[in-house]
Amino acid sequence: MAKGSVGIVGLGIMGGAFARNLVAAGWRVVGYDIDAARRRAMARAGVEIARDAKTLAAEIRTIITSLPKPAALDATVKAIVGAGVDRRIIVEMSTFAIDDKLEAERTLRRAGHVMLDCPVSGTGAQAKVKDLVVYASGERQAIRRLRPLFAAFARAAHDLGAFGNGSRMKYVANLLVAINNVASAEAMVLGLKAGLDARTVFDMVTSGAANSRVFELRAPMMVRDRYDDPSMKISVWQKDMAVIGEFARALRCPTPMFDATVPIYEKAMRSGHAEQDTAAVCAVLETMAGVKRGNAKPRAKRT
Repeated sequence: MAKGSVGIVGLGIMGGAFARNLVAAGWRVVGYDIDAARRRAMARAGVEIARDAKTLAAEIRTIITSLPKPAALDATVKAIVGAGVDRRIIVEMSTFAIDDKLEAERTLRRAGHVMLDCPVSGTGAQAKVKDLVVYASGERQAIRRLRPLFAAFARAAHDLGAFGNGSRMKYVANLLVAINNVASAEAMVLGLKAGLDARTVFDMVTSGAANSRVFELRAPMMVRDRYDDPSMKISVWQKDMAVIGEFARALRCPTPMFDATVPIYEKAMRSGHAEQDTAAVCAVLETMAGVKRGNAKPRAKRT
């Protein structure tokens, strides 16, 4: 017997991982995505596929949304409201501006529903192995009831209080991710330029004080010089970067290190890496440094 039923709208890198882990944990999962290939893949993984978001909302009382753009959230909210059903709990797990989430929350509340702001900290690779942290915010009682659900696809879930605090915490976390990712690439390229082997750089950094969780996650791709199996696409990350930047500017909070990473990600977008993992900033810095794999040599010592 299933532990419970949950709906998921948005079956991409993150939503798809939520779905697979929930199915594996014994939950009945009903999903929907506008992409037919994703629907087929999830059906093979044991997810029941709804005809559309409205149909899903008519049947399922707890609905996770994991979406790429605010417009997708708006369309999903309209579908849920249009279903004309009684109280549903919508667990919004995307990274959007707080104003976009507040607008959705007000619309759903007027229709008798409860929306929670619950973004997650972690990459797609971490999502596959349930190595995520949920930053939950909103109605406390609803969050408490959802803890068994969160435990099926995340290693921890924290109640941060008022609606919107989950997103605020996610911005803080993602600011550090943005900086650490470029810093990891910068260190890797310095090592390559100096003639060190990429694997040696990885092994020595992870064994010392300079290590970070982001380095552990992204540097293996840098070592392989392969970024085609993204856990976070640069094209999607640009949306998160814009949200963080706007949030900090609205608070008049200086973010000099974060700001310094922006041109690197933008250059990655222009250089054909848009659909690759954000670790591809390493390739951008290698080009800027004139590094060619296999040809990096240490500079001659001055005498």
